[in-house]
Amino acid sequence: MNIQTETKHAVEQDTVRPSQLIGRSPAARLALFLMVGLFLAVPNIKAETSLAQADKDFILAAAQGGMTEVKLGELAAQKGMRDDVKAFGQMMVKDHTAINDDLKALAVQKGVTLPGSLDSKHQGMVDKMAALTGSAFDDAYVERMIKAHTKDAKAFNAEAAETKDADIKSFVDKSIPVVEDHLKRVTAMKK
Repeated sequence: MNIQTETKHAVEQDTVRPSQLIGRSPAARLALFLMVGLFLAVPNIKAETSLAQADKDFILAAAQGGMTEVKLGELAAQKGMRDDVKAFGQMMVKDHTAINDDLKALAVQKGVTLPGSLDSKHQGMVDKMAALTGSAFDDAYVERMIKAHTKDAKAFNAEAAETKDADIKSFVDKSIPVVEDHLKRVTAMKK
């Protein structure tokens, strides 16, 4: 026999498969049992802490609405003829940017990926408003803000009543007074 064959034979003789070690060692069997048990328990833990679909849907809808409010507020600040429309638009940018930032932090915490841009429905709304000028823009903007904030107030109050998630409840409770104040102010602007 040559040296190469002897070395190969010696290596093959000393090779022990991991499955053979586990079979021989009570400690290894216990460790394997615990790892399998942990692996099986993880999906159950995740399921208990996962976000309700209604909460996820609310977060995604609030993100679209909030981004739309900022875009329309920017338009109103630039294109508005009336001083109150311009001032309201500036307030929308400031307040909804703050709400959107809180929503982004909440979404990260809850593992919800927010869209980076408006969906086609909301972008279409912004595009229609951008095409208007003068008093037609002002009137349409005020009407749009009344409609949007009425809808938002209902959605936020419903979410506050329905959610079981304390973090979402806190976000909604903090946001409701802002949305309701916007509704009150823009309703007073209607002429």
